Amino acid sequence: MSSYSKGQGGWTIILTLVIGAILGIVPMPSWLELWRPEWVALILIYWVIALPHKVGVFSAWLVGFFIDVLEGSLLGLNALVLAVVVWIALSLYQRMRMFTPLQQSTTILMLIGVQQLLVFWVMTATGENTPRNLAFVVAAFSSALVWPMLFPLLRYWRRAWQVR
Repeated sequence: MSSYSKGQGGWTIILTLVIGAILGIVPMPSWLELWRPEWVALILIYWVIALPHKVGVFSAWLVGFFIDVLEGSLLGLNALVLAVVVWIALSLYQRMRMFTPLQQSTTILMLIGVQQLLVFWVMTATGENTPRNLAFVVAAFSSALVWPMLFPLLRYWRRAWQVR
């Protein structure tokens, strides 16, 4: 048997993150763009909750650099904010495992809200063009709404592919 069938599953984690990155760049109508969930951050948070020994701050940093290159954004921006979000999620993962879906969604709202505020702060500090209102936080709400559907889907894949 291959090592993958013995439950290693590193490729499953990478595949889900690639799918999240693709969902993050798929074109959407401009009126819907603000509502795009933060797919990569959500998937990273899931893997931190499920397998904190496999996915951590360094993993988030690498994924963030990949997203920076993919999106053409300020190099290191997503690396920084995803590392911070994962660091916070690592400190909460045992609690989040015990939370109800509503409590998890509320925590996701706060985590993605922190991510969005950090992006806004860094973009403002570097002189990038930023919105004049808090509309960028809408992604935190859509991410919190998507979480109760995404969590069981990723859990199913983790169990089906025996990712440990």
